[in-house]
Amino acid sequence: MTPRPPGAPDPSPDRTPDRSSVPSRRPPSGPPAAPRARTPLGSAGDSGALRRSLAAALLSDVDRLTDRAVADIRAHSGTYASGDPVTHEDLWAICRDNLLRALEDFGGLAPTDGDFEGAARETGRRRAEQGVPLDTVLQAYRRGGRILWQVMAEHLRTRAGRQADSRDLELDVAGAVWETIDRYSVAMADAYRLGQLELQNQQDTRRAALFEALFDGRADDPAVASAAAAALGVPAQDRYVVVVATQDPAAPPRPAPVLEAQGLWSYWRPRSGRYAGIVRLPRRDTPAGRTPPLPGAGPDPALLRLLDALRERTGATAGVSPEFERLSQAGRALRLAEQTLRTLPAGSGEAAVFDARLTEILLSGRPDIAERIVTVHLGPILVTGGERAALLTTLRVWLDHGCSASRAAELLYCHRNTVLNRIGRVAELTGRSSESGEARLGWALALRALPYVGLPDAPGSPSATVDPPGPGGAERDGYGT
Repeated sequence: MTPRPPGAPDPSPDRTPDRSSVPSRRPPSGPPAAPRARTPLGSAGDSGALRRSLAAALLSDVDRLTDRAVADIRAHSGTYASGDPVTHEDLWAICRDNLLRALEDFGGLAPTDGDFEGAARETGRRRAEQGVPLDTVLQAYRRGGRILWQVMAEHLRTRAGRQADSRDLELDVAGAVWETIDRYSVAMADAYRLGQLELQNQQDTRRAALFEALFDGRADDPAVASAAAAALGVPAQDRYVVVVATQDPAAPPRPAPVLEAQGLWSYWRPRSGRYAGIVRLPRRDTPAGRTPPLPGAGPDPALLRLLDALRERTGATAGVSPEFERLSQAGRALRLAEQTLRTLPAGSGEAAVFDARLTEILLSGRPDIAERIVTVHLGPILVTGGERAALLTTLRVWLDHGCSASRAAELLYCHRNTVLNRIGRVAELTGRSSESGEARLGWALALRALPYVGLPDAPGSPSATVDPPGPGGAERDGYGT
């Protein structure tokens, strides 16, 4: 048979049905039934005519075809069978739209509304919003395509005038069916992924806004705190700390993956040229019958793990707040973490918790008082010229190691008597007894205050700490001092 030129009228008696002949949407009712057998158009060689004939036959009974497809999808998918989040009515309507457009496309008919793949894109967008897994949606498309082909095969087997040599033609039709289903599946999947990205962007924006609300003090409103907890995916009450880390514009720290590898959840955002994050600490293990330790009662393994990860793996200088229980307390914890960070030398890569830097926080916050403490307790030593460095270094090591002359001598590589002589000289210059607890407290405060009164390289600063012999370097307690 000579192929019909484009635009020529269809010579077959079974023409494309008028759009008014296609039933409108209705709720599914009655058992599904196969479409009635139709008479083919043209000869076995006219693939286009046969496709139009099949499309017309199935479009005339599209609601029953939809019933059959929906029943099959629900029978093979627990997600769709449950009715949550996709209701039976939603599934039926979407299936009908997709079948209608696919049949029109397959038969070369004009679309009833919009482009052919519009229903597939709408399906992908809606299912992404509903959180239905993409694999589940694709499986539904395959089930729908299977039902569509089954119904077409039933029609082909029963059509009048079917000839034995028409198998090749029918195979061509089968290939065209699956090409149509594949194209619609691709369109749906692309729209699904795009919808997921749009939803992710919306969720990220909402999460960031609620994170800022925690730090801005707006979480005193229980509704805000609850919404923030839900957006971040953590409980409103648990074990938390806030961390503030310096940000290198060329290589900003990426603490979240580092901490996740240590079993610590965290969420971070850039804030005022720094990175601020909330870190969730795991619960302390408490043996049965024993009271959980109070905060600050001793080194916490999770907090030690956090500090080590920040020091060793991020390269950022970081201040850590005290532990708090409710997310609504994050604003206050942020201020304490910032105060801690201000006491650490810039670019040092050090990390410390607030409780370990209390003295430095007090002194850095009142430079006038820090200057007076230095003047009262170390003033005479600072003007001694050549003795100054040796006296201050020896005094610091002696105080940091329990006022033990023997231990200080080991660390300073000198004789024990040298240490005693230098401490005696400090006592003589300051007019205070080295046996006095008050004198020792004053000297210790003054040494810590030196960096805050214009003497950053003085022995009171962390950079001047004397390292003990051996590979371990400077001794450090559990929280970074």
